[in-house]
Amino acid sequence: MDGPVIGGRAHVFTFGRQLDVRTIRSADFDGGQELTERAVAAYIAKYATKGAETATGALDRPLKFLAELAQLDISDHARRMIRTAWTLGARKDLEDLRLRAWAHMLGFRGHFSTKSRRYSTTLGALRDARAEWRRAQAAAEAETASDTTLVLAHWVYAGTGLTDAETWLAESLARDTAREHRAALDAEGDDLS
Repeated sequence: MDGPVIGGRAHVFTFGRQLDVRTIRSADFDGGQELTERAVAAYIAKYATKGAETATGALDRPLKFLAELAQLDISDHARRMIRTAWTLGARKDLEDLRLRAWAHMLGFRGHFSTKSRRYSTTLGALRDARAEWRRAQAAAEAETASDTTLVLAHWVYAGTGLTDAETWLAESLARDTAREHRAALDAEGDDLS
C-alpha cells in the first residue's frame, strides 16, 4: 500500500514475514460444522484483542514533555514508537496529523478496532445502556432502603500533579530564574557604586 511522501522519499506499507493468510473453510473449523457469522466474529475478535493487548504500549494520557518518557514503565519498543511520533509531530509537513498530541497513542487517534452501526453497536450506545442500568439499579436500592440518608454531591476532577520529569524541569527553571535574577541585581548594584 502506498504511504506518504516524506522528505522527498515515498514510503510503502507492507506486511512483514510473519504474515499467515489462510482461507477459512467450514471443514477447517470445528470438525466440519457449518461456519457461522458468529464463529468468524469470535475468531477475529480473539486475535484482534490478542494483538492489541501486547502490541500497543499506549499511555492513558497525553505527554506534556518528551522527557516524561524516561519515567514511564513501558517497553523499549513502545518508547521508540512514542518518541518517533513526537519527533515526526514537529515537522511542518506533518503538522495536520497532530502526532505530538497523539504520541501517547503511538500517533493513532482512534480505537484499535472499528464497528459497523448496522452489524453491531456503538460505544456510545453501550455507555448509555450501562448508565441506564446503573440508574435503575440505584433507584431499586433506594426504594428498598428506608433508613438511609441521601447525600447529593458533585465531584469534579481537578487534575493530576506533575510527573517526576515535570517536577525536575520546573525546579531547574526556578533555579535558573533565581540565578539570573540575582545576577541582574548584582549587576545593578555594581552600576550604582
